[in-house]
Amino acid sequence: MTLEQLRIFLAVAEHLHFTRAAEELYITQPAVSAAVQSLEQCYGVKLFHRIGRHIEITDAGILLQTEATDILDRVQLMERGLRELNDLQRGELKLGTSLTIGNYWLPAKISQFQEKYPNISIKCTLANTEEICDGTAAGLFDLGLIEAEVKPPLQKILEQEEIASDRLLIVVGKAHPWYDRQEIMIDEINDTAWVMRESGSGTQQVFEQALLRWGINPTQLKIMLVLSSGEMVKAAIESSVRAAAISELMVQKEFQLGTLREVRVVNGDRFTPLNINRPFLKLTHSQRFQTRIAKVFGDILRQ
Repeated sequence: MTLEQLRIFLAVAEHLHFTRAAEELYITQPAVSAAVQSLEQCYGVKLFHRIGRHIEITDAGILLQTEATDILDRVQLMERGLRELNDLQRGELKLGTSLTIGNYWLPAKISQFQEKYPNISIKCTLANTEEICDGTAAGLFDLGLIEAEVKPPLQKILEQEEIASDRLLIVVGKAHPWYDRQEIMIDEINDTAWVMRESGSGTQQVFEQALLRWGINPTQLKIMLVLSSGEMVKAAIESSVRAAAISELMVQKEFQLGTLREVRVVNGDRFTPLNINRPFLKLTHSQRFQTRIAKVFGDILRQ
């Protein structure tokens, strides 16, 4: 049974006339007869009584007419829904984002998208970079947003695009002896205690990479606390003698209040500041279909 056969049958049932049904559908009368006969032969029933030059619908025909009308109505609604989905009139976008991006950079982008497409539902999951990479690879998210590198095993599965950038800052609170200093030398990094993000965090990954570039072994640092969010890290250093590497996006309010302060790290020979820059990456699965919703949201992320 095909949708076309159902459409032909319903036209005959409405007009009780094969020729008029054919004229309405712009097909030949033999094609109409063949479609009805195919249904009758397939299911062993009579859909119409042929009485002279007239036809009457049978009980089986009445049953099929009711069900076929419902089926074609459902198909019409489905087709409309798919068209609306493609026109961004409705639908859903599943995002997976690392904590820094999700808490400080992404909300403005989501607001911008929903102003244009208010009927699109966005479901956003916040987790560390490693979890977002795994979730995007598993198809849990249409888009993943991270601020560190994708691990080698997933690099062939996940396509990466840089959409923005951020800086990590070395930050201390008022109780720290570095608070009144604008800069420190590289070799002073080992002189203080540190608060770190957990393994799998993009912040932690980028900071450790920077330390290695500076010739410092991250395992040699005096790590006193390992925490699972940037907010916890800020709270831990505000009134302690510990330092931390924190996203520039996260500490603007604290800088204005004076509860935290950036300390620049300089090269001991040239006295040039050493910055820790990191990209924000958009991840998509290389083999999964990308909806128009995901593509349009990606355009907004690049703005």
